[in-house]
Amino acid sequence: MGLSSIGIELGTYLLVASIFILLITGQPLAWVTGLVALVFTFGWFGGNALPLVTSRIFGFITEYSLVAIPMFILMAALLDRSGIAKDLFNGMRVLAGRLPGGVAVQTLIVAILMAAMSGVIGGEIVLLGILALPQMLRLGYDRSLSIGVVCAGGSLGTMMPPSIVLIIYGLVAGVSIADLFVAAITPALLLLTCYVAYVLVLCLRDPRLGPPMSAEEHAEESVSSALKSLVAPLFIVFVVLGSIYGGVASITEAAALGVSSVLIVSGLRRELNGKMMQDSLVHTLETCGMIIWIGIAAAVLVGVYNLMGGNRFVSAAILGLDASPVVIIMVMMLILLVLGMFLDWIGIALLTLPIFVPIVIKLGYDPIWFGILFAVNMQVSYLTPPFGPAAFYLKSVAPKDITLQHIYTALLPFIVLQLLVLALLLFVPGIATWMI
Repeated sequence: MGLSSIGIELGTYLLVASIFILLITGQPLAWVTGLVALVFTFGWFGGNALPLVTSRIFGFITEYSLVAIPMFILMAALLDRSGIAKDLFNGMRVLAGRLPGGVAVQTLIVAILMAAMSGVIGGEIVLLGILALPQMLRLGYDRSLSIGVVCAGGSLGTMMPPSIVLIIYGLVAGVSIADLFVAAITPALLLLTCYVAYVLVLCLRDPRLGPPMSAEEHAEESVSSALKSLVAPLFIVFVVLGSIYGGVASITEAAALGVSSVLIVSGLRRELNGKMMQDSLVHTLETCGMIIWIGIAAAVLVGVYNLMGGNRFVSAAILGLDASPVVIIMVMMLILLVLGMFLDWIGIALLTLPIFVPIVIKLGYDPIWFGILFAVNMQVSYLTPPFGPAAFYLKSVAPKDITLQHIYTALLPFIVLQLLVLALLLFVPGIATWMI
């Protein structure tokens, strides 16, 4: 007697419980998902189900859109190891002037420029933690405000094109990644505006939270040198996003152009060397390996679950709710928010989107719009405990007296801002779709 005898409802509960119980043991998500997928594949369909596993793996790893991911990760790795981001931060320090909270605002602007250059999140938070956090603390900025700015600003990479989150969503949902990139620009800038407005309101009301720079510090560098430091980052942003929106290159080709532009700029700055390339390539291989293994395991799990009838069960359960379509979308957002507290966004995307997106389309909503909601939701997941990877990224480079409790407490106002933007996008879809 196989697992099929228990029925799809009990099978669903058993599958979900198995994943969470195994995750508690501390095993990587890829191994947990893969093990559960194999157990349910052979337990439900018997020993002849091996072709199901191999066909799902082959279908995932031969997806052309995946080629862009290693390029964008390599570009982020090269940027982290070059002096481009450091010069960008130092240059923006002059342009921030002596405005209360100016260095925090500058940090947020640098963060979105870095996001537009690479679309990878972890490295941004680490880099801002090394460059911006000590600077703000030295100037007497409120510790909680400084921590929140670094983590929230660094996580803008989930939204700002070329976001890896949007690439994965487009791949899984089967929608245009270029359209997702266009739709994401306004919400990303809206999030940035909310963060900047929050910082300015706090610091203008109480300048002690973000003391302005002294005249001596402000005079250390000229405006012309500051503007010169913006040339390289803006060139890289123009190459990547300009080639996509100008119709010159596809997403994959734009990723390759981005890597080429970073290599050229680093070479001209005499920063490119064998050690930098080796470290960047090793980091790229490690990150891509993680993504591919999670993707393979999730593809098999979702495939077998759909064949079990799971997609029909979940669809019927959600559509059967005696509620309006917008309430059903809110339920999906709540599910994603809860999962984001425990799982990595890649696993969440690959496990839930194949089930959620068809329901969204059946409800008559635009999957591009839902993709933007998903990206904002995943940005919230970067900050929320107990998983909250942004906190762990920052903790790895923060001063020793800053604990995880300090970091999570500091993130609360920014989580509220993210949820407000999520609600606004939910009830005013045109914010995301007006340009597509």
